Amino acid sequence: MRKLTYYVACSIDGFIGDPKGDASSMYAYLDDEFLGWLTSAYPDTLPAQGREQLGVKDAANPNFDTVIQGRASYQLALDAGITSPYSHLREYVASRTLGASPDPNVTVIEGDLVARVRELKAEESDLGIWLCGGSRVAGELLDEIDELVIKTYPQVYGTGMPMFGTDFSVTDFTLEGVRTFANGVLVRTYARKR
Repeated sequence: MRKLTYYVACSIDGFIGDPKGDASSMYAYLDDEFLGWLTSAYPDTLPAQGREQLGVKDAANPNFDTVIQGRASYQLALDAGITSPYSHLREYVASRTLGASPDPNVTVIEGDLVARVRELKAEESDLGIWLCGGSRVAGELLDEIDELVIKTYPQVYGTGMPMFGTDFSVTDFTLEGVRTFANGVLVRTYARKR
């Protein structure tokens, strides 16, 4: 069974974006040390354009072969004129409003998201599935998430888009590792307690 990993950036107080979903203030922390780690440990999570700029365009995907994101996350790419932001992965967009996919590499999931993710997890592959966001999609898939990789930036938002847009539910995870960076960023990895 393949793992579903919610690999996400957030503020100290657990927000993945401001009330409109903008997280661009976190870009200020993309210094040489942190970018070096991102390009070596998680090159598969960099958008295709970023991979090219950072010299990892043809790097192998060490973690994931599939990405799932919500409509709001995907809309950021569409607004920039990009229909396949992660063209080096199989792309799925959870949306009841997008309609037909604007790109042959992107599959729109309009129906039962949990059932589709279970099908993807049951596939034969050595690589996992990356849950890219957003908040509501993560909330809907909380029971399916096997691993959390949380990049915590040293900022407090106060309000905004929470990591999980869901009703109150206690879900336990076990801390597997913490990586700290000189710029104040922490990357915590958790495994789902089952």
